[in-house]
Amino acid sequence: MYPFIEAEQAGKHNVKRACELLKVSRSAYYQHARGERSTRDRVDERLTEQIIAVHEASNGTYGAPRIHAELTAAGLRHGRKRIARRMRAAGVRGRSPRRWKTTTIPDPHAGARPDPVDRDFAVDAAAVDTRWCGDITYINTWEG
Repeated sequence: MYPFIEAEQAGKHNVKRACELLKVSRSAYYQHARGERSTRDRVDERLTEQIIAVHEASNGTYGAPRIHAELTAAGLRHGRKRIARRMRAAGVRGRSPRRWKTTTIPDPHAGARPDPVDRDFAVDAAAVDTRWCGDITYINTWEG
């Protein structure tokens, strides 16, 4: 929109009217023309640097809520959504834990398998701690 206003100004037209049509304040246009950055842009740049520093200090694990807590503890008062917006703009993301993945899915149509070992899992109340059993299907290993 600023190039359009510059073209209007170069064509000896009214800058005020062009700014009104584009719904831009004249002060913002002249600030852009002088090459100055707004206060919010400067604060956002410093905030982004601090966000990246906290994110790197956490080995890339912290997301917006934890970074917000760290910056609040350091005395910086910014909203969590603003921090999340700055993180998105900088391409910074926190790591979330992996979701639980079920590895064994039984076939509902499969028949009962024969038990060649004749295992007996019946409980005898009179004989405590005589039979132990367990299922190691879901033990995580390094192999996956």
